[in-house]
Amino acid sequence: MSGQGREHRSERQRARSGAARGSEPSRSVRERRELTAAVLGAVVAGALALFAGGRPWANVTTERGAPLPPVTGVLTGAEAAPLVPATGLVLLAAAVALLAVRGGGRTVVGVLVAAAGGALAWSGVRGLTGVADVATEQAEVRGTTTAEVLAAWPSVALVAGVLGVAAGVLVVVRGRTWPAMGRRYERSAGRAEAAVRTGAPRSDEDRAQDAWKAMDRGEDPTDPPPRSGPAT
Repeated sequence: MSGQGREHRSERQRARSGAARGSEPSRSVRERRELTAAVLGAVVAGALALFAGGRPWANVTTERGAPLPPVTGVLTGAEAAPLVPATGLVLLAAAVALLAVRGGGRTVVGVLVAAAGGALAWSGVRGLTGVADVATEQAEVRGTTTAEVLAAWPSVALVAGVLGVAAGVLVVVRGRTWPAMGRRYERSAGRAEAAVRTGAPRSDEDRAQDAWKAMDRGEDPTDPPPRSGPAT
């Protein structure tokens, strides 16, 4: 084989190896962005659910026989659809869990997020279509009860539910490959142990981790190490 052919082949090999090295950072960035999007989706959906649950979903009026005046009141989201605040709390807790778990555990959390989002969306639809029935059931006085639906907040709950479903589906489909919150520190600890075994120079980060470990054991990291050898 001529020298020119060997040169071309080596250039192709370097190009392939460079592309492989470059693909790893881009993949890691993409996975972190997906994780961030899923966590933010669950957080936003949960916050919207809790906020919408405390807002008025309907103005309720109950007509009574003369000469008694009608009775008016406000039906909140939590009263019209108790699942709304409950799913909001579930979504916020799941957002935290997404950062702490990985693999199959993250898939389970994704299913939970999607289920909570579905329940939230269903509650929003019920708030738009069935608030009058709920108001009639909850009326404390006898008479003809009517409800004026305030569509804004049930719609917010519906949008939050759709967002929660989308975040949950993203976690189920892609979540197994995402990094976990503690992986960085596990890698740092692994590098520190390897440096001790090989006698490589220790960094400031390694020494800081040693100090934290010493304090966890109840030791003072500023004390000098005990001398080895026969006592004089």
